[in-house]
Amino acid sequence: MDNGSDLAEIAVLEESGVELVRLGENRGYGPAANVGIRRWLREGKGEWIVIVPHDAEPAPDASERILRAVEDEGRVGLVSADVGDQARPVVDPYLGALPGRSLAHAGWEPADYPHGTMLWAKRACLDQIGLFDEQFFAYGEEADLGLRARRMGWQVGLVRGAMVTNPTMSSATAAVDYLKQRNTLLLLRRHFGWWPATMRAAMGALQLLRGLAAPRSRPPWFSAAARRRALWDGLRARGGPPPEELW
Repeated sequence: MDNGSDLAEIAVLEESGVELVRLGENRGYGPAANVGIRRWLREGKGEWIVIVPHDAEPAPDASERILRAVEDEGRVGLVSADVGDQARPVVDPYLGALPGRSLAHAGWEPADYPHGTMLWAKRACLDQIGLFDEQFFAYGEEADLGLRARRMGWQVGLVRGAMVTNPTMSSATAAVDYLKQRNTLLLLRRHFGWWPATMRAAMGALQLLRGLAAPRSRPPWFSAAARRRALWDGLRARGGPPPEELW
């Protein structure tokens, strides 16, 4: 799935015989993935689909480790590779998606949601819970998908030792800051209600004031304009692409 990119790798993919679907614009991570997932559900074979960004680098044995691990577990719907952070993806009702303390050193480990760097989804699970919610555009859609799967009785987790890296995943644009802040509020409001989302918005406002007062403590993607807009849009439950002025 090509999200309107101008990468040189696109020509290499086409020349190698990979079937490429050009979307012509940046529809976001979840919406672009959904185009391919729907086609697989309709025309494809097998019970698993693997979703990865173009620059992910799985270890040669990552897929084998994942398949071997899920065979020993019951009703696994979503599973991801190990990104090497020694953390477990969790969702806090007042903070959102964040890294938690890992409980395993090897093999299967339950989690609240799978990493998007190399995400495996089972056909029967997607048939029941649906696909990525496209209102998230990018960031937070894996957490939403994981919570929906767990609510329907599916196991969600990752496989320690099935390694994948994504060395170019960091981005310091205002749009990224906006999406991370806004989508956290969307996630909390949807799954935990108004009060947790409002409390998280208050924390976001304090973080914004702290960033304005102490520039050296800001993360590299900090944007005051993006955060103000994210808080407003998140509380209004406005989803979709970020505002054009933040790109």
